[in-house]
Amino acid sequence: MSLFSKILAKLGIGQAHADTASPTAPAGTPQAAPVATTGTAPQQAAPQAISQVDVAAKLDGIAANHGEKLNWKTSIVDLLKLLDLDSSLTARQELAKELGCPADKMGDSAQMNMWLHKAVLQKLAQNGGNVPADLLD
Repeated sequence: MSLFSKILAKLGIGQAHADTASPTAPAGTPQAAPVATTGTAPQQAAPQAISQVDVAAKLDGIAANHGEKLNWKTSIVDLLKLLDLDSSLTARQELAKELGCPADKMGDSAQMNMWLHKAVLQKLAQNGGNVPADLLD
């Protein structure tokens, strides 16, 4: 599993869509009626649109319960630590390659880290995460 896939999984992005399609619902919750099809077994109606995962709220919640004060809003290292993922230089370089970091930034870890932080937040937004606009600039 790629490091970015692990980030998505830790935040519940992608899985949140699968989780909401659970066949069991609380009592009193209306269930989708079967849709009749010709010559095949009935199928469930398509689920309603699923809201995006609020990335900032989720990370702030994790940070509130974390023993170490981490600034995930500006630091890729802190973001990875907060999600209990490998934040080593090697892991960050692999993630940078995975996300298409320009070669000129790969040689300077500070530039790579800044690029990587923005790229991760942008990719989270592209994959169903609700990321505040000020973090995407």
